[in-house]
Parts: sequence; structure tokens; C-alpha cells
Amino acid sequence: MKRYINTALLYAVLAMAGGVFYREFTKFSGFTAQTALSVVHTHYFLLGMVFFLLLLLLEKNFSFTGAKTGRILAVYHAGLNLTGAMLVARGVLQVLETPLSAPISAAISGTAGIGHTLLGISLVLLLAQIRRSVTAPQSR
Repeated sequence: MKRYINTALLYAVLAMAGGVFYREFTKFSGFTAQTALSVVHTHYFLLGMVFFLLLLLLEKNFSFTGAKTGRILAVYHAGLNLTGAMLVARGVLQVLETPLSAPISAAISGTAGIGHTLLGISLVLLLAQIRRSVTAPQSR
């Protein structure tokens, strides 16, 4: 359970850093249009901090953590951070108004899509694992 709270804290710090970076970078650059940087903050708060706080509560109540949990969460971390990195990359390029070729733009979008796919798959696997622990017969 300690790992879940520590991970939630780490993602809270990353979320706040993402929010400050967005605000200061766009202000420094004089950029006022919409940018992908604006959602880095919320992605890390909800999919990072809130998600791991919920896991903490579920673990406390249902003790779902098993042998596969670490691997599933490694995929979740990879997906979340890959998505976050691509949001930052896309956002910085938008703020700097850097012209991108179609293949580069597609590569950024595709990589973010892979991150979202990893998040989705790991989320479903984790929910299935939690469901098994909740519906398993209780030993007395």
C-alpha cells in the first residue's frame, strides 16, 4: 500500500509541475491559443494521482494485489508517461509555432495513441484482477 501512496504523490508533483510549466511557458512565449500542454496537468492528476489513491483504497478493502499486478502497473506507468511526454512534445511545438511535416505530426499522434492504448489495456486487466478478488469466495 505504501507504493500506491508514494506513486500518487509522485504523480501529484508531476501534475503540478506540468501545470506550472504550461502556465509559465505560454506566458513567457506570449502564446494565447489552445495547446496540448493544457491537458498535461489533468492527465497526471486524474490518471496518476487519483488513480493510485483509488488503488490504495481498493487494496485496503479487497487485497487484490497479486503476482501480475506489478507487470500490469508497469504497463500503466509506461502508457501514462508516454502519453504525457507526447502531450508535452506536441504542446511545446505548438507554443513555439514549429512547422511539422505530416510524418512527424503523425508520429507524435501515433505515439500518444500507443500510450493511450497501453493505459486502456492495463486498466482493463487491473479491473479484471480487482473483480476476481472482490468476487472470490472468502476463506474462513
